[in-house]
Amino acid sequence: MSELLQQVADPSDPAAPPGALLGARTAGDYSALLHEVVDRLADRFRTINAPSSGMDRAALEELVAAVPLGERSIGARAALLEADELYAAHAVWFHHPSYLAHLNCPVAVPAVAAEAMLAAINTSVDTYDQSLVGTLMEQRLIGWTADRLGLAGGDGVFTSGGTQSNLQALFIARERALRADPRPRLEAAADLRVLTTGASHFSIARSALLLGLGEQAVVPVAADASGRMDPAALREALDRLAAEGRTPMAVVATAGTTDRGLIDPLPAIAEACAPCGTWLHVDAAYGGGLMLSARRRHLLEGIDRADSVTVDFHKTFFQPVSSSAVIVRRPADLAATAWHADYLNPAAEAASADAEPNQVDKSLQTTRRFDALKLWTTLRALGADRLGEMVDEVCDLAAAVHDLLAQDRDFTVLGRTDLSTVLFRFQPPHVADGTADAHVALIRRILFQSGRAMVARTVVDGRPWLKLTLLNPEATLADVAAVLDLVRATGRGLLAGADLAAEGGRR
Repeated sequence: MSELLQQVADPSDPAAPPGALLGARTAGDYSALLHEVVDRLADRFRTINAPSSGMDRAALEELVAAVPLGERSIGARAALLEADELYAAHAVWFHHPSYLAHLNCPVAVPAVAAEAMLAAINTSVDTYDQSLVGTLMEQRLIGWTADRLGLAGGDGVFTSGGTQSNLQALFIARERALRADPRPRLEAAADLRVLTTGASHFSIARSALLLGLGEQAVVPVAADASGRMDPAALREALDRLAAEGRTPMAVVATAGTTDRGLIDPLPAIAEACAPCGTWLHVDAAYGGGLMLSARRRHLLEGIDRADSVTVDFHKTFFQPVSSSAVIVRRPADLAATAWHADYLNPAAEAASADAEPNQVDKSLQTTRRFDALKLWTTLRALGADRLGEMVDEVCDLAAAVHDLLAQDRDFTVLGRTDLSTVLFRFQPPHVADGTADAHVALIRRILFQSGRAMVARTVVDGRPWLKLTLLNPEATLADVAAVLDLVRATGRGLLAGADLAAEGGRR
């Protein structure tokens, strides 16, 4: 043995300090620790009887502030037990049938197991030499998604969520528009415009800001009476921009608006974009799961004419966050994202015939988790058809809830959804609009603070509404009806309190 090796401590020496990092020496500790964490979580899933603990914010702030963070070591087992009592005990549980608020879904069991696998191995899929088969698996899933959307031969990349997917799609559209303009970049960029409706996701306007576009860059397109983009209004807006000498950089259609779950008329929008060659981006973060539905796939008709599409797998594919993708029709369009560094993805190597498939060349991120593994295992375990049935189940539930509310004189319900949201308000016949308006936020807050149920609220055409977002295929109509009864009881309590206050004022 060399003199140098003789100076190295034996890693099997019992006097060696305990290992903090996952490796050969700590594999047993890792196994025992994760088994304990999983067992504790499984017990919580078996026994949770509300979507949250209902503890108020001041008490939670005290619990967090009381932890002597970083001051002393308490050991891995104690730290995880503390996390269970602090975080898990007071988390929001999206699997509970009384959670009906935002676009958060319960997650597929194989995806959760895959999450543990990818976290432990810690693959980064930015370059091939850090990921090997992980890169190939992600690329296969991107191709599968593109095929399902009708964009065979397309390409794309996984992202952290719909916000990043939308940003990258608009970045590519901006670069395409600037390359076609002979003027200097700053001069040309001042005339770029993005057309979309007021119901599109806020990330569209924020992306325009991040991309350095002007304050007038986002041009609102009117919606029709149903709340969907009006193709005639889009054509008028495109004609107006042409007359002004502006460049329609992109049109953003939405396949599943956040508030109402509506899908814009994609075929007619594509027809309007075609004559001027405007980039068509479809934000299908919410509605992308319809690509798997046997009964509702037709609602995405026309998406195959898009230049780019956003899909969030952590919504209607029942994946843990984060899991999203941006898909483009023409793989070459992703080249706008490429940026080369000698230490990572040298330009000279990228140009070679046997270049490694470095996905950092087509991503806004550098280090990036292997989130594709979760969807891969889910598809292999459950199959695409079962996922499609789960999407149909939440859409069917939304339709049944809408009908239930429409028949109840205590409630007013707004329109119909293409997906799984329901907008409604507690408003018995004798209650004035102003009173019902004022009660929307109060009802939502009272339920939230109780921990018994969670609903959301929003504003449509200046009027507030309560919102149910139904993304749990295991929730039943009876489960939702129980939450509606809580809404009713809360609303009646507010009305009774107002009556008592008025009576007291008259005395």
